[in-house]
Amino acid sequence: MLLFVGLGNPGAKYAGNRHNIGFMALDQIAADHGFPPWKSRFNGQVTEGRFGSDRAILLKPETFMNLSGQSVGEAMRYYKLEPQDVIVFHDELDLAPGKLRVKQGGGHAGHNGLRSIHQHIGAEYGRVRLGIGHPGHKDKVASYVLNDFAKAEQGWLDDMMRGISDGAPALARGDNSKFQNAVALRVNPPRNGSTGGDPAKKPKAKPEPKPAAAPEPQAPAEDTRTPLQKLADKFR
Repeated sequence: MLLFVGLGNPGAKYAGNRHNIGFMALDQIAADHGFPPWKSRFNGQVTEGRFGSDRAILLKPETFMNLSGQSVGEAMRYYKLEPQDVIVFHDELDLAPGKLRVKQGGGHAGHNGLRSIHQHIGAEYGRVRLGIGHPGHKDKVASYVLNDFAKAEQGWLDDMMRGISDGAPALARGDNSKFQNAVALRVNPPRNGSTGGDPAKKPKAKPEPKPAAAPEPQAPAEDTRTPLQKLADKFR
């Protein structure tokens, strides 16, 4: 059994923020895989379901980002899980928008939600780092992550969420490569020409070469012989 944790801040005010991309990921997974309605537990919202034979608990802490570890710690202790059974979905400034990486253990890199989780359960949990890009200067980070995704970003964001949902069963089985491939296929689908499946996209057959044109008929050459030569030629 695994505990999937999505990081964000509770309330409609923050729902579309870049900082809430972890909540968005879990909402997509729960909706697509038929998980039951969310319930209030462990200072957060929880739903439990399966990916085939793999049982999973989804948790969205409602303690606000800086105290996310309180909710995660409560849930982990209740289900008697180890840090290695926890996978946290969170926004990542150091990855380009639409990029995703899976990581086990490591530092928190200044992310306040991860910092809190470190304090409550240690550092050996898994993470799914969801790239949102960087505003370019550290002084702009707070306002950047606490602002909504722009309309121009909705395309890749929707593709990423659907890819995460597609790959969630593989992630639950521990197949990180297949999970990341599922996201890549949504965000960067193969070009039509490389699939070979669409006959409309196949190269057109080269036209048959036209037969060489028949030579134009030539007029007979004018006979310039004298009558005496014609008579001599007749008896040769």
